[in-house]
Amino acid sequence: MIRAIGEFSLFFALALAAYASIASWVGWRIQRGEWIRSGESALLAVCGLLTLSTAALTYALVTHDFSLAYVVHYSNRTQPMAYTVSALYGGNDGSLLFWAWMLAAFASVVVIQNRHRHRDLMPHVVGVMGAIAFFFVGVMLLLANPFTRLPVAPPDGRGLNPLLQNPGMFFHPPTTYIGYVGFTVPFAFAIAALITGRLGTTWILSTRRWTIFAWFFLGLGNMFGAWWAYNILGWGGYWAWDPVENASFMPWLTGTAYLHSVMIQEKKGMLKVWNMSLIIVTFALSIFGTFLTRSGILSSVHTFSQGSLGYFFLGFLALILVVSFGLLLHRLPALQSQNELDSFLSRESSFLFNNLMLVGIAFATLWGTVFPLIAEAVRGVKVTVGPPFYNQVTIPLGLALLLLTGVCPLIAWRRASWRNLQRNFLLPAAIGLLGGAGLYLWGIRDPVAWVTLLLLMFVAATIGMEFARGTGARQQMTGEGRLRALVMLTWRNKRRYGGYIIHLGALFMILAMVGGIFKQEAETFLKRGESMRIGQYQVHFRDFREIPRRDSAVLAAEVHVSNAGKPLGTLLPQKRFHPGSEQPHSMVGVMSSPREDLYLILVNYSKEGAAIKALINPLMMWMWIGSYVMAAGVIIVMWPDRRQRFAARYSVEDRHALA
Repeated sequence: MIRAIGEFSLFFALALAAYASIASWVGWRIQRGEWIRSGESALLAVCGLLTLSTAALTYALVTHDFSLAYVVHYSNRTQPMAYTVSALYGGNDGSLLFWAWMLAAFASVVVIQNRHRHRDLMPHVVGVMGAIAFFFVGVMLLLANPFTRLPVAPPDGRGLNPLLQNPGMFFHPPTTYIGYVGFTVPFAFAIAALITGRLGTTWILSTRRWTIFAWFFLGLGNMFGAWWAYNILGWGGYWAWDPVENASFMPWLTGTAYLHSVMIQEKKGMLKVWNMSLIIVTFALSIFGTFLTRSGILSSVHTFSQGSLGYFFLGFLALILVVSFGLLLHRLPALQSQNELDSFLSRESSFLFNNLMLVGIAFATLWGTVFPLIAEAVRGVKVTVGPPFYNQVTIPLGLALLLLTGVCPLIAWRRASWRNLQRNFLLPAAIGLLGGAGLYLWGIRDPVAWVTLLLLMFVAATIGMEFARGTGARQQMTGEGRLRALVMLTWRNKRRYGGYIIHLGALFMILAMVGGIFKQEAETFLKRGESMRIGQYQVHFRDFREIPRRDSAVLAAEVHVSNAGKPLGTLLPQKRFHPGSEQPHSMVGVMSSPREDLYLILVNYSKEGAAIKALINPLMMWMWIGSYVMAAGVIIVMWPDRRQRFAARYSVEDRHALA
């Protein structure tokens, strides 16, 4: 019964997705509003049908319906309920259903939001989103049906990959998918603008929050993945430039560039071609990431290894690029900028250089990701592109980008005068240089670390100065206290000061990256009662503990940590043994402080003792603090005020009619 409900819902969703696209475009072509409304209603119905199908698969998972192959492959009776539910997106077939369901849900929200506005754009928005939904549901039914039935139902399933049974992996896939899918909305509006010739800022303003929403969740997905890698994989780091990590990083970079460059178009009518290109590339990179995980050309814990499915995604990606850039070339004359750069020393120029740095990092990441695939296809030789390549390219570009993060907010529009430069940059530059001198005297001599910390102080000073000036001006105008003036300044100028808070969070994360330069590492075999020393810490191995769990057996090393004889606590680095899994996986022991993390890995064990690997990761906590600060900044930026609510409810044409 469940299989029939889920599968028939998919078939009907496929038909209605096709109808939504066709009816919308036909309605636009013959100027019949009822056809357009019918297409929108069909898209809402697709959402309902995919919701039903997703609910059916979830029900099959939680009730252990082992007549379905997908349930057998990704769940079992001992699996905790949270990970049984997360098995919905833990495998290829279910993740495609999850992707399509979220796309339909976002499309429905767009339809409801735009019932009374952007009526000239909506037929094409619905057409594009319906076509994308048709593709995903179609390939699912053709090659990755999650409701495939087994001839004989086994008594139990294989269970989800033990590495994925972790809170980080509970949240990492859905947040990443939300980011990928979210970029469909601005892409659809951009295509609608190209088709209709409405190439002003309407499509940008109508999708600004959607773009921030998608960018935020894609970044959040990357952070959950980093946290998972740091705490589960047991290698002491959080980012390895894995091709699938890169696949979600690249659209985040181009999305960041787009969010910055659209401000130039809004204010100056410039960079129209650039912005169109960026949003097309960002969506295309989202599909590219989906292709990488399903093509079978990569071997990674992140991938699903479905080779035949990859060709469909590659063809879909090629179609997106050909159609999108074909429309862009067709509209090229109408996309000419209304203004030109007046000066090299201007905010417009700094934003442009900011974009070039971000796109440069994205291109270097793309090249490092695809070059081994090209080399193997052409020469038959496996080539590895590791962190040295990425660091060599991205560190200089990243430092230039960090400098521009401090320059952009303070430099004047059009043309910066010498007086403007003195007024805005003298104090932050002095703070950065004095701080850099202090760091050098303190013993920070690594060139990359020293330059990065100097720039961090410079950028932090520019942000602090902006808040101080704005707060002081508001105090003079209103007579409010300093704290209230600061809060109200931020709340009344959410986009500007929320953006500064996002930048501040990024500074904290970069600080944690700098800490990685000073990582310390030691590995020793310890018998019971023996100790090792790393940095200021003494690590004392007492004994093994066996920790019973419902789904696995756990062997933990009981390790007491002290500093100069002062006890700090006990860590339990572990090996977890899951039924049916050939190799145990690690759970590390971490003792965190704002200064550094002590990170312990149980490398090996025997009757005599334990091989313990210890690392000191300086400033690591600031990576996670920075992500919280960025999240707070995004919430502030996205929170609408009354004027924005009115603008969101009616288009420019609608407001003229009301007037």
